[in-house]
Amino acid sequence: MANVTVKEIKELMTLTGVGMMDCKKALVEADGDTEKAILILREKGLATQAKKSGRIAAEGIVTSVVEGNVGAVVEVNIETDFAANNEEFKAFVAAVAKTVIEKNPADVDALKATVISGGDKTVEETLQDLFIKIRENMVIRRFQRFEGVLVPYVHGNGSIGVMVKLDTDLDADKVYEVGKNCALQVAAMNPAYLDRASVPESALEEEKKVILAQMAEDPKMASKPDQVKHKIAEGKLGKYYTENCLLEQAFVKDDKVSVGKYVENAAKELGGSIKVVEYARFERGEGIEKKEDNFADEVAAMTGNK
Repeated sequence: MANVTVKEIKELMTLTGVGMMDCKKALVEADGDTEKAILILREKGLATQAKKSGRIAAEGIVTSVVEGNVGAVVEVNIETDFAANNEEFKAFVAAVAKTVIEKNPADVDALKATVISGGDKTVEETLQDLFIKIRENMVIRRFQRFEGVLVPYVHGNGSIGVMVKLDTDLDADKVYEVGKNCALQVAAMNPAYLDRASVPESALEEEKKVILAQMAEDPKMASKPDQVKHKIAEGKLGKYYTENCLLEQAFVKDDKVSVGKYVENAAKELGGSIKVVEYARFERGEGIEKKEDNFADEVAAMTGNK
């Protein structure tokens, strides 16, 4: 058994962020070899991570970053909001976004296999090292990469991330405010589509079915001929567009105009052309079914009454 010094234990703790006793055990097992001890800790960490990988990670950070004319929106999840505020976790998310910008991976699996920006390990290996310190399940859930004139926006300490792409003949700094206002709109109103042309026919047909079903329940409308009902349904689709299409929504800063009209007016004032051509909106934990703890059941289980 190797004689392990306090200095060696402290050094390993500094390198890994792992507790004193775990570091001491790893050094003893590694016969005092620090590099081997790090490997042992990683292996033990991975074993624990495998046990925790089924645990729900719905907290975390969504970030939106632009460097030059390339940007990325990224969501990385973790189990608790407390751990999401860990500075090393924040730095990891920032490095993942930078990696997306620099390396242009095809998908999440490719991203995890890519060497992380500013490091010498892959994104997955870096995540595994971080797990040893934080001990919570972490998931790189999704990302979207953009190129062009881009304006990012992050809301609520990483709860929502937005990226807006503009097509313009003006300098990027001149159109920044326009893009920022559009990003705020996207964050607040969560439009499903950019414009009418972006709405799939299947969505329109589904909306028509809903409108026709509502007519069938209305005594004043039920007796009307089907042809008339279908024409009325077509007319009512206008409301669907204003609720679901970004450029047709009422502008949150001036609801007397649509977002599209706001952009058009801003372009005229600046003496050029501006078009919103694409956007992305990620909301933290969106679509993830969170575990809801029942306190009464927990107490009953602890006292043996269940």
